[in-house]
Amino acid sequence: MTTSHSDQPASSIRADRADLLSQLGIEVREDLIELALTHRSYAYEHGGIANNERLEFLGDSILGQAVTVMLFTENPDLDEGELAKRRASLVSTVALAEVARNIGLGAHLRLGRGEELTGGRDKPSILADTVEAIIGATYLDAGGEAATAFVLRLVAPLLVDPARFGAAMDPKTSLQELSAARGRGMPSYHVTDSGPDHDKRFHAAVRLGDSPDDVARGTGSSKKQAEMAAALEAWTRLSSTDR
Repeated sequence: MTTSHSDQPASSIRADRADLLSQLGIEVREDLIELALTHRSYAYEHGGIANNERLEFLGDSILGQAVTVMLFTENPDLDEGELAKRRASLVSTVALAEVARNIGLGAHLRLGRGEELTGGRDKPSILADTVEAIIGATYLDAGGEAATAFVLRLVAPLLVDPARFGAAMDPKTSLQELSAARGRGMPSYHVTDSGPDHDKRFHAAVRLGDSPDDVARGTGSSKKQAEMAAALEAWTRLSSTDR
């Protein structure tokens, strides 16, 4: 059974936070990083303490500006439409959730019991929002330059493969095109759900052609989001295999 942070001694939690900050390459005050990791479900269950939504609001703006300036500066030959498309892909919930998973951010979240029981540590929306909150916290404690540098480090892995722009923007279409090119057939999705009506969690599995095996799975707070997550994972796996 996984031990939640609320059950850990304070010294252990501080060590976890220090490890996270070291991995991220940032220096942020303890109170700010705690706030950035605090989901509203945790705040509600602990007497209505502050949550990370204001930091998320700030971080979203900083993320957009940093990515916009970077793309504009480094791609002088791209027109406005292509720049907008690339920016949208880099700041999308799917892309930010992928970044969060790559750094193991889910393990550090402060979640309420309901979110904990319904897989909140891997929900794309929660992961993406927390990434933005950490960006906001970095800006407040370390300033604009540090926050911008942090954003660029976070998105750097997404820039390695230009094809990821299309995949992150529209993973279902990208998977369909890649699968057809590889002769694997059309993708099909099977979606199930769990949790109460007011907070359902959707689980999507994707198969290619007539294959009986799932290529990838994804989860999300909506059917569409779950299918997109599964499609992006399938696209990533398929694109990394030999032709």
